[in-house]
Amino acid sequence: MKGYLPRYYETSRIMDGILQAQGAELDLVRVSLEETLAQFFVGSATWGLDAWEAELGIAPVPGKPDDQRRSVINAKLRGVGTVTVELIESVASAYSRGAVEVTQQPAAYQFTVRFVDALGTPPNLGDLKAAIDEIKPAHLQVVYQYKYFLLNQLHQTMTINQIQTRKMTDFAPFIPV
Repeated sequence: MKGYLPRYYETSRIMDGILQAQGAELDLVRVSLEETLAQFFVGSATWGLDAWEAELGIAPVPGKPDDQRRSVINAKLRGVGTVTVELIESVASAYSRGAVEVTQQPAAYQFTVRFVDALGTPPNLGDLKAAIDEIKPAHLQVVYQYKYFLLNQLHQTMTINQIQTRKMTDFAPFIPV
């Protein structure tokens, strides 16, 4: 900022002090503006998630992690329009490990949501089910299919004794230790 002042301020200790104080305050303003701007985007919002939830009519759950709150918000934002297979897949993909394949069974008035990238049930499953229930037509039933690791898939390459000597995490790395 000194470059914008007349040359006779170059040696002034008083002006140095003023400029340092103003510079520190301007840095705080810049940081505050950047943080506020981040709240306008779901992917970077932190304290602004409350406003997103209020705007979309989502009931806040105390203690819920921010990434799960973002998933619910993104699903709500994506779940607008005519309900199609693509829309349901888009809503599901907003969730962690939410890659799904949706198949329709019109004669049975149902559709099947099959998880393809997660073994077992994905985290935040209750929120995902609620989001799909909210956008699906009321006359359709949803059937959920989960992907599991089956023993007969492994039995073809290993004996039962070999399997029993291994840790479960060798076969299912998603299980917390």
